[in-house]
Amino acid sequence: MYIHLGNNHIISSQSIVAILNIEPPISEDLIDIIDSAKLDKKLINISGKGKEKALIVCDNKVYLSPISSTTLYKRAFSHYKEV
Repeated sequence: MYIHLGNNHIISSQSIVAILNIEPPISEDLIDIIDSAKLDKKLINISGKGKEKALIVCDNKVYLSPISSTTLYKRAFSHYKEV
């Protein structure tokens, strides 16, 4: 299944390692994850500056999304029937 992260970005839900809430205040651990991803050029910010609500850690990339972590979690792990 695929999940829409916002701003026309779609990823496979199977590649998701973690969906984390980054609405203020942001912990130092999350800042370290973001900084490390920036250094490795694996950070993709698909939200506008200051509009980040969720951090999605995947196998190969880290995404900053304008959609809340709760909504993304529901999209990724809800059980839809295949038709």
